Amino acid sequence: MIFSPQHKTGDLMNKKTKRTFTPEFRLECAQLIVDKGYSYRQASEAMNVGSTTLESWVRQLRRERQGITPSATPITPDQQRIRELEKQVRRLEEQNTIFKKGYRALDVRLAERFTIVARLSDSHTVVSLCSALEINRSSYRYWRKRCDTVNPARVRLCSEIRRAWNQSRGSAGARTLAEMLTQNGVPMSRYRAGRLMKYLNLSSCQPGKHQYKNARQEHTSLPNLLGRQFAVPEPDRVWCGDIRYLRAGNRWCYLAVVMELFARRVIGWSLSANADTALISSALRMACETRGQPRDVMFHSVQGSQYTGLKYQQLLWRCRINQSVSRRGNCWDNSPMERFFCSLKTEWAPANGYVSKDKARQQINDYILNYYNSVRPHHYNGGLTPEESENRYHFYCKTVANIT
Repeated sequence: MIFSPQHKTGDLMNKKTKRTFTPEFRLECAQLIVDKGYSYRQASEAMNVGSTTLESWVRQLRRERQGITPSATPITPDQQRIRELEKQVRRLEEQNTIFKKGYRALDVRLAERFTIVARLSDSHTVVSLCSALEINRSSYRYWRKRCDTVNPARVRLCSEIRRAWNQSRGSAGARTLAEMLTQNGVPMSRYRAGRLMKYLNLSSCQPGKHQYKNARQEHTSLPNLLGRQFAVPEPDRVWCGDIRYLRAGNRWCYLAVVMELFARRVIGWSLSANADTALISSALRMACETRGQPRDVMFHSVQGSQYTGLKYQQLLWRCRINQSVSRRGNCWDNSPMERFFCSLKTEWAPANGYVSKDKARQQINDYILNYYNSVRPHHYNGGLTPEESENRYHFYCKTVANIT
């Protein structure tokens, strides 16, 4: 016999659905028999429930009143309260277990919490994990879906960030990386660079702040002509210099540097095993030859015996350079040089020192010529490198001269 679709629909509509009863209704039916003296037949006809079902409800009521916890859903208020308390205890125990397994995600950002949920999802439900770590399940599902997709633009930015960070030998921070990438045609803010650095687990090796003593005693014969006026309006007006020691092999070597303050460009340097007048004289001669023997230049340095000695003063006089020295024990009077040596030691110099003096000279030359002056953006120059800042100054001056 073949049934038509109408016969099938009618059979589905006539099919009885399973009835469900609330705990309150089951309790009321059982109380009719236990407390009010109804027979099973009378209670069954009054409540429209089968007698077998009533018998099970009566047994459950009597067992619950005796303090026996039922396996089914409780019907008395006391057993219902006990069941809720047991659920709460199990939930707290599970949360405690989750906290022990993922304790590192209690005070971190959402990405770390999502990672903990994904890692513990095999032993706990996602609902329990999200509730314990106080995150939304919809956010977790979105994160899982986003992690499965590959963003080519983000991958390219990450590779650019890592390339620039490796070029700086781990010294560039978010602001410096953003300026370097922007100059190379990859627009980026320092906040996005910071997020990508955190995602790539990159950090800058720059040291924290150090509290220096502030002394005010000036030199007996050489004045402080600069007076911390480090903002110079044009090139070759103010130079500054200083000496630092570096480890090379089994002994110390000393580096003397001369910096031009207009664009913070290093114009002279010298490396030697002795911190004497010959070392700083060699750096000064290199600066004079590099800049074309300029006149009326002020040279500012610290009160070291090398800089205040007679031989060095005679060299400055022959080069037509005016000398200025910092106050004793006041490193802020020569802060541009302090900042350069800090960058050199944290960005380029090995932590355990150089292998040899020749290797140190090669690495320092590479840092000054190929990175500090030409690649590394300087905050004083508005994110420009020292070379680019000087080139723009000369270009604008030449343009104005031609118009005039």
